[in-house]
Amino acid sequence: MTTTAPYGSWRSPISAESLVQGVAGISEVIPDGDAVWWCESRPSEGGRAALMRWHDGTRTEVTAPDANVRTRVHEYGGGAWTVHNGIVYYVDDSDQRIRQLMPDQSVQVLSPAPDTPRALRYADLTVTPDEQWIIAVGERHLPDSHDVENFLVAIKTDGTEAHQILAEGADFYQSPVISPDGKQLAWTQWQHPNLPWDDTELFVATLAASDTSIAVSDIQLVAGGKNEAIVQPLWSPDGVLHYLSDRTDLWQLYQYGSSTPVIEVEGEIGYPPWVFGLARYAFSDTGSIIAARFNSGVEYLDGYPQYTAFHSVRTSGAHVAFAAAGWQSETVVMFDGQIVSQTRQLDYDEAFLPTPEVISYDTSENEQSYALYFPPANPAYTPEPSTAPPLIVLAHGGPTSAARSQLNLGRNFWTSRGFAVVDVNYRGSSGFGRRYRKKLEGNWGVYDVDDCINAARYLAAQGKADENKLIIRGGSAGGFTVLCALAMHSVFTAGANMYGVANLEDLADDTHKFESRYLDRLIGPYPEAKALYQERSPINHLEGLTAPMIVLQGDEDAIVPPSQSRMIVDALKERNVPVAYIEFKGEQHGFRKAENIITALESELYFYGQVFGFTPAEINTTVPIFNKAT
Repeated sequence: MTTTAPYGSWRSPISAESLVQGVAGISEVIPDGDAVWWCESRPSEGGRAALMRWHDGTRTEVTAPDANVRTRVHEYGGGAWTVHNGIVYYVDDSDQRIRQLMPDQSVQVLSPAPDTPRALRYADLTVTPDEQWIIAVGERHLPDSHDVENFLVAIKTDGTEAHQILAEGADFYQSPVISPDGKQLAWTQWQHPNLPWDDTELFVATLAASDTSIAVSDIQLVAGGKNEAIVQPLWSPDGVLHYLSDRTDLWQLYQYGSSTPVIEVEGEIGYPPWVFGLARYAFSDTGSIIAARFNSGVEYLDGYPQYTAFHSVRTSGAHVAFAAAGWQSETVVMFDGQIVSQTRQLDYDEAFLPTPEVISYDTSENEQSYALYFPPANPAYTPEPSTAPPLIVLAHGGPTSAARSQLNLGRNFWTSRGFAVVDVNYRGSSGFGRRYRKKLEGNWGVYDVDDCINAARYLAAQGKADENKLIIRGGSAGGFTVLCALAMHSVFTAGANMYGVANLEDLADDTHKFESRYLDRLIGPYPEAKALYQERSPINHLEGLTAPMIVLQGDEDAIVPPSQSRMIVDALKERNVPVAYIEFKGEQHGFRKAENIITALESELYFYGQVFGFTPAEINTTVPIFNKAT
């Protein structure tokens, strides 16, 4: 028997605490011999990242309890560790120096100490076949300035702290990979104003390494350039260089010396490398190819139809490892076809975990956009008659990213309480080819907003959403979309802005190197396009901010500084618009600490209850609301 109750007020077993209790976010997976290793991030431990190992049925945490495996290169990190013949090399967040972890658990610091803490950083670690050197992407933060230098560097593994730069001069480097015989090094690089999914180049050089010296020579550009993004170079077992290219629109797999793809899949294999260490394909020991692909908003890997998202596809000899997730299952580590670890064991009725509807719909300029629609889902409740659910429109970050095609309890937190959710792959999103990804260039704050608005209208017209209870929610670049939608349009009746961009001019002047020229493409060169920056900045359209908003921000965010959120909050206060604001101490770009994740989510639900007049069930958090209607 079900209970009839208003949408939004339903009790749910998916609590805010359930998002973080016992959870360990699984990132990179690396097989090594007959063992498999992976990295776990733990909200219950302040977001600390630990390395885990599975061998012969036994799971072991290999890093010490005080170790935090994280690199801050490009600020987004990734590629902070590797393992080679049972020896681990990792970057610790405390000082950004490389450490060597031996099988006997002894630890030795390998990289030199900079004059200023964390001024030397490393990512994308790889080990030479003779185990004498680590090759990595290096990043140097110069004292008393905002200047940052990037380069390829070699670090000796014997503890002498030798630090040899192999390549420099480009603005960015990524994905150094060594040929099986140890005689060649390949990597990608790019220059401002590009990002690694714009125009990148693939280089190959002769590598000469011994126990006393290392150098590269005969450096050659072999692929890439204008209108082509090269990602994930990789050598096959027989020493042929492969790479992913979007030269014909979709990221497909090529090999050096051939102009046609090695394989052609439905959809695309590549994904924008926001972080280091991405692995979308690998070779078996016989040379056959294992590749994940993204098609129409969902990911696939042959032989694993139960999963809808894949990453860290890697091999070691005959062993295959990767991470995977589905609509009803959180991330698992797969090793030779078996689950060796998982985020945690969920105990929810699958009726709470709906499979989304993959939708496409008309949007501006007579074009199409795409989204994943999740209906309200709680078997214990029936909505009040003749009502439609409130709709949360999710604007993903990036903006060159995509809606996650896997179980996300953060979405189910809402759907199990009677909200509908639509996760929008607006124009500019990844997974639909280069042309779709490039549509946002010059149109950020326009097309992304249009596509979120038209998703809401499309669903409201079908009776799947209440047109008077349309919420837009997003963080970072998605937060900018939220602010533009609320400041320049009147479709949405509430919003949640997480560390979103309010003033584009401030962002152009005050952000980290990796994204410091991102807006050149998304908006236009600055200051030449100063007028357009002002026109697109939500802070310059305060007269349009009439919908209630909750704003959430980390006080150590180097990507979108707190000043951006404070400006919006102050403006809403002055305009007598209901607004709530929480600034989390010690958080950066996104929230890692369990207590903050819980507070943020429960505060948002409480806020919506106050705005739409329902009483949320079973939450322990309230948040002050300025200008709250009485």
